Amino acid sequence: MATIDYSDKRVLLVESSGNMRASVFYMLRSLGIVNVRATTVSDRVLADIASHDYDIVLLGHNVSDSFTGIQLLEEARFRGYMKPSASWVFMTSDASQEAILHAIDSHPDILITKPFTVDKLKGRLDALMVRRARFYEIDRAMESGDYEAAIRFCLTRFSTDDPDYDGAQLVACSVLSKLKRYEQLSKLSEELYWRTRDKEAGLFWAESLVFLGHPDDSVNLLQDIIAANPLYMGAYDMLARAHEHQGELDEAREIVRLATSKSPMGIPRQMELGRLATQTRHLDVAEGAYRRSITLGQKSCYKSPEPYLKMANVLRLGVSSLNEHQLLDAERRFEGLLQQASSQFKDDKSLKVKAALLKSEMARSLERETEAEKFALEAKRENDALEEPLNLGQEQALLSGQVIAKSVEKVEQKVEKDGGVKRDSSMSLKVNRQGVKHYTNGRLSQALRHFGLALEYDYANGDALCNLAQMYLELARDDKAKRDARLIMFDRNMHLAGKLRLSAEATKKQKMLLALRDKDIDGLPSGPLGALLK
Repeated sequence: MATIDYSDKRVLLVESSGNMRASVFYMLRSLGIVNVRATTVSDRVLADIASHDYDIVLLGHNVSDSFTGIQLLEEARFRGYMKPSASWVFMTSDASQEAILHAIDSHPDILITKPFTVDKLKGRLDALMVRRARFYEIDRAMESGDYEAAIRFCLTRFSTDDPDYDGAQLVACSVLSKLKRYEQLSKLSEELYWRTRDKEAGLFWAESLVFLGHPDDSVNLLQDIIAANPLYMGAYDMLARAHEHQGELDEAREIVRLATSKSPMGIPRQMELGRLATQTRHLDVAEGAYRRSITLGQKSCYKSPEPYLKMANVLRLGVSSLNEHQLLDAERRFEGLLQQASSQFKDDKSLKVKAALLKSEMARSLERETEAEKFALEAKRENDALEEPLNLGQEQALLSGQVIAKSVEKVEQKVEKDGGVKRDSSMSLKVNRQGVKHYTNGRLSQALRHFGLALEYDYANGDALCNLAQMYLELARDDKAKRDARLIMFDRNMHLAGKLRLSAEATKKQKMLLALRDKDIDGLPSGPLGALLK
C-alpha cells in the first residue's frame, strides 16, 4: 500500500481518559497529522462536529463515563452528523457483546478495542483513507443529496476486476434502498449476494423481496444469513419485518425478542419488541421492553414520552384480569407513569392530549363512562389549542391498542394527503387481476404476494385491499394457530379501505366482509367467502 499523506487531514479526537487521549494524540502526530483537536467526551462535542468539517473523528468509549462515547456516536448518527465523506473510528475499552453490537448499530467505519498500537491504528486508517480517496465523488454526491449521481458513479466508475467493484455495488444498493427503488435493488443485490455471499448484500435483497411482495422468500434468505452470521442484528430486524408483512406477529415478536437478548442496549429495538408484544397481548414482555427503554433513554437521543405512554397503555390493557387489590396498584402505576412523562417532558404540548386520551381509555376499560367522556373532552380541548392538532382518531386507535402497522400508517398518510407519491394504477390493476387468477387456481401464497404488490404500485387500489382482507379472513377461519395474526391483518386492510373512496362494488364487498368479521369465525362457511374483485 502506498504511503498515505495525512498532512491535510482535519482530525477530532474525543477521549475522556487523559492518558489514553495523550497516547492517541501522539500516535496521530507520528502519522503526520498536524491538525488535531483533542477533547474529552461531552455533549458539547456534537456542536463541534456539526460546525466543523472533520475528515476523521476518533471517538473513545469508557463504561465509567457519565456521558459515554457510545451515546455520542448514537446521537451523531441520529442527528445526521456522520457524513459519508468523514471517517469515524470508534475506540472502546468495553469489548462485551452488548457494547460492540450497540456500537455497530450506528455504523462507525472502524471499531477498535483499547489499548492498541500505532501500527494497528495506522493499518486501519490507511485502508480507510485509500477507500475514501477512491469513493470521494460518490461520498460527495451523497452528501449533497445527488443520489442519482452517486448511483451512476457506483455503477460506472469501477471495472469488474477492480478490488473496490463489490464495495461500490454495495453502496449503490444502500442508495437504492434509501430511494425505495426495490425492483432495481432486487436485481443488483441478488447478483451481488450470489457472487460474494456478503451479508449486507443479502440484507438489501431480503428488503427488496419484502416490498416486492415476496416476504416468504425473504424469510428463507434471512434465516440463511442469520445461520451464517448469528450476531448480524440487521438481519433479525428485517426478518421480523418480513414475518409481520405476512401477518405472523407472534413470529415477528419472538425474532425481536431474540435480537434484544443478544443486543439489549438499542432503544428502537426495545420499543419494537414492546409494540409487537402489545399487539400479541404478551403484556409482561411489552412492559419489560418499555421499562428498559425508559432506563436506557435517560441520557439518550431517543429519550421521549413514548415508552411512558406505551407502558401505561400496557397496564390499561391488563386491568380486566386483575382483582381489586391488583387493580388499585395498576391504577397508581398508570397515573405515576403519566405524571413522570409530564414532569420530564414539560415542553411537549401534545403530551397533554395523549395523556387525556389514555385516561379516557382507562376509564372506559373500567366501565366508568362519565369519567371517560370527561377525559375525551379534555383531550379535544387540549388538541384544539395546539398549533398543529393531532389526528385524534388515529391517536385514539394507537393508544387503545388497535393494531396499525407502520407500513399501514405510512399508507394512511398518503391516502389523507397525496404528497406527490408516484402511483402506477394500470400496473396495480394488472397485478391484482393476476392475484385473482392465482387465488382461483388455489395458489394462495402467490395470490397474497400479488395483492400486496398491487398495493405497492397503487396504495389506493380498493379492490386489492378488499381481496387481501378476504384472504386473511379465510386464512383465519382455516388456521386456528395463526387466527389472531390473520384477523389483525384483516382489520388493517379494512381500516385502510375505510379511508378510501371505494367503487360501489368494493363498498359492497367491504360491508359484507365487516359483517362476516362480526360473526363467529368457526361458524363461517368453508371455501371462498365470495368472488374476488377484479
